[in-house]
Amino acid sequence: MEHTPFTARHQALGAKMMEFAGFLMPVSYTSIREEHLAVRERAGIFDVSHMGEFILKGPGCLELIQRLTCNDASVLDSGQAQYSGLINDQGGMVDDLLVYCLEKQQAYMLVVNASNIDKDWNWIAQRNTGNVEMHNISNQCGLLAVQGPLATRMLQPLTTMDLAGMKYYTFAKGRFADVENVLVSATGYTGSGGVEIYFENKPGYADRIWEAILTAGRPQGLVPVGLGARDTLRMEKGFCLYGNDIDDTTTPLEAGLGWITKFGKVFTARDILEVQKKRGVSRKLVGFEVDDRAIPRHGYVITDGRGNQIGTVTSGTHSPCLEKPIGMGYLATPLAAPGTEISILVRGREVSARVVRFPFL
Repeated sequence: MEHTPFTARHQALGAKMMEFAGFLMPVSYTSIREEHLAVRERAGIFDVSHMGEFILKGPGCLELIQRLTCNDASVLDSGQAQYSGLINDQGGMVDDLLVYCLEKQQAYMLVVNASNIDKDWNWIAQRNTGNVEMHNISNQCGLLAVQGPLATRMLQPLTTMDLAGMKYYTFAKGRFADVENVLVSATGYTGSGGVEIYFENKPGYADRIWEAILTAGRPQGLVPVGLGARDTLRMEKGFCLYGNDIDDTTTPLEAGLGWITKFGKVFTARDILEVQKKRGVSRKLVGFEVDDRAIPRHGYVITDGRGNQIGTVTSGTHSPCLEKPIGMGYLATPLAAPGTEISILVRGREVSARVVRFPFL
């Protein structure tokens, strides 16, 4: 398994470790519930250095991004970012990703899922006509997320960048925790505000930044957070997880991502998605709440309450904030309306549930 720059620190803190996307990662340090609530109420620090980062440079880089992704990167100015999707030839999602405009029309950074680094790199490289300079900096880049309503206040003493004034999905580059050329982005995967911090993985940089953040934040309630709470936090907001809720067989329209699908430009499988939009999708990703203590898990069968399978759970957990089990899954469009009564097959028992609107919280 691969390690991040912070693996030894996670182990020293007594974190429960597991393999994720080929990396040894922390699941939790205390409990998922405790870490989850700390992020919702105060702030938490996540090691997300397993994510992939690609730099695309040159006069053709914007055209390549426009052709391969469904969102419109041409609207981005330097210092802005957007959520987007790489689309395959059938209209499915190769991956979901973030696009950072480093220099308009000249340089962009793509941040991709850890499990898809090689897949995404090859997909893009094979479609590069040769006029785009590509650099995979995934192994040279460290990444921390500090999330929660108090995050920017905690971190402000570590930089002259105006963190509180940073608008959602914008970023700045500067000195942070006595490290130069750190990119701080007003993005995240929790729905509780905060920033993500990208830095060059040079000797000593990771330790310096980690210690500075903990020293600044701990007196105000900052805690280290593992992948367990990262998953429950994103689920409460209805955020998709690649490999569970979206994949090569799901289109952005089916996944409720029509808002990042811009038909005013040419991109892979646009014609297929235009037809799907015109006719309407045959299935939709929905959220549901369970009327029981039983937790729906990935792969569990969704039924109509009479034993007939109507779908499959893609993600499920117990929501620490709502104090009830919640889940996500695809249902035929006529069954996807909020309020629809469904059941989840849990260990041979049908447990009643109902479709609800995203986000759960």
